[in-house]
Amino acid sequence: MLSVKSDHELAVMRRSGAILRDLLVYLEELVCDGVTTEYVDRKALEFILKNGAIPSFKDYNEYPANICISLDDEIVHGIPGKRYIKDGMLVKVDAGVFFEGFHTDAARTFEIGQVSEIKHNLAKVCKEAFFLGIAQLKDGARLGDYAQAVQSYTELNGFSVVRDLTGHGIGRELHEDPMVLNYGKSGRGTRVSKGMTLALEPMINAGKYHVTDPDESDGWTIRTLDKSPSAHYENTVIINESGVEIITL
Repeated sequence: MLSVKSDHELAVMRRSGAILRDLLVYLEELVCDGVTTEYVDRKALEFILKNGAIPSFKDYNEYPANICISLDDEIVHGIPGKRYIKDGMLVKVDAGVFFEGFHTDAARTFEIGQVSEIKHNLAKVCKEAFFLGIAQLKDGARLGDYAQAVQSYTELNGFSVVRDLTGHGIGRELHEDPMVLNYGKSGRGTRVSKGMTLALEPMINAGKYHVTDPDESDGWTIRTLDKSPSAHYENTVIINESGVEIITL
């Protein structure tokens, strides 16, 4: 069922979003050559708790960490651990916070040191596709309007949009209706309305869009099937009469 939030609920979500926004800015300074993903995860937990929230991802469907950290060909759901972040990597940090009954969700792709030209362009196009997509959304628009803008721009730049993973509604639950595809046709899909809150998240690959099943060793990590690099960019937004409000940026 689609959820439209009240003014009070939106005010709480804005506060949740501000915590998550500040967390990602903080983590951008920590994510660098020579640190472990486990260290970044631990610092994220400290920051979230200090700000009166709790991690949305911890124990969600038995997920074992506080945030997701995915490296290079890992698209999403990478579990922090003993691995070191290294120069030349694309590091995707996906985090959620739960504050006074409401979740927000956002992700960034960080370029570590000197990355290859294709990795740089991939991260750049992923972020640009997000903004082109949300420019299509307002009260009464359809999610296909967003999806076509994301897909068209991604493919125009020689990359592919992941099909098997999607954005989603968000609020009292981390994942709510509707499911938000990052590919599709304008004029189709769910019609959005003022007060809806969505976590919109293009995931794009340098190669083909096919993905692996979750890694057998951890049950979570999803990679590109052809081992090409992947990028991820996400924010939580509120649908307004004339556009969207980004509450995690």
